[in-house]
Amino acid sequence: MNKRKLGLLEVSPVGMGCMGFSHGYGKAPAEEYSIEAIREAYDFGCTFFDTAESYGMEQFYAGHNEQLVGKAIEPFRNEVVLATKFHLGECKNLNETDLYVEIRRHLTASMERLRTDYIDLYYLHRINENIRLEEVALVMGRLIREGMIRGWGLSQVSAAQIRTAHAVTRLSAVQNIYSMVERDCEDEIFPLCIEEGIGVVPFSPIASGFLSGKVTAQQQFGFDDVRKFVPQLSKENIEANQPILDMLYKFSISKHATNAQLSLAWMLHKYPNVIPIPGSKNKERIIENLGAWNVELSDNEFRQLQSALDACEVHGHRGCTETEQSSFGKQWKVE
Repeated sequence: MNKRKLGLLEVSPVGMGCMGFSHGYGKAPAEEYSIEAIREAYDFGCTFFDTAESYGMEQFYAGHNEQLVGKAIEPFRNEVVLATKFHLGECKNLNETDLYVEIRRHLTASMERLRTDYIDLYYLHRINENIRLEEVALVMGRLIREGMIRGWGLSQVSAAQIRTAHAVTRLSAVQNIYSMVERDCEDEIFPLCIEEGIGVVPFSPIASGFLSGKVTAQQQFGFDDVRKFVPQLSKENIEANQPILDMLYKFSISKHATNAQLSLAWMLHKYPNVIPIPGSKNKERIIENLGAWNVELSDNEFRQLQSALDACEVHGHRGCTETEQSSFGKQWKVE
């Protein structure tokens, strides 16, 4: 397994998105099961774990996921790269000092929940249009110099926003949606990030489970299940996108891999700076997803797969740019 870089941070080629252990995919598993799943991922070779201060705002409370992840990784904290995210949802027109105090307040609370005295990768979860991105970047640079964080990142942003922030304090990572059926990032994000040495961390890299082939048109999603909002997972679009699954299955069989593994292997082959973070609350699926780093595509196999994918029409689209106002609003508050 070859490691990959997020700025100066070195991580396993596939990371682990931990949100599902607290909310977003229906009833969460028991704490003991979740902790075992995270530790088994580490034992398998995963060294990159992703959480956020907001994860847990439905079934549990904001901060629940950080507490869970902190407890799980405590025995090997210094052996992994830990990423979390903060929000500036209700803030506006803060001066430099007040912005520093506000961000540091979020950071300190996250570190306490995560049982650590530093964060490897600290993301601004969504852009707040009431606060200049340059000012946020200045604060992040100060936190890096103070040793509280090792690197910082942005989530769901455009190339222009990346350039603006990176010019002030170098970014380690950009976390945007990206998968075989959400490829907006290929136009500008990947070329820019490769040029600037920024890692790209796709969330929902298996399209919320669609690319695994395990989500059917008859499936019903519960109240606390974000998949009911995913365009590709409407009954009509699951049926319309079936040719993508058929194509993927054909290639997967030839590689003795699962659909999910092949979809991850595709992006790992395509970009040297991509580190996907598939999320699952199922131990078997977690290890299966991590095993994608063992599925190697030859250049010819990749070209055939890419050509077949390009020939498929994608029905349903989310896009890689969302603003703070349209995405999160004021649904939660971390004390």
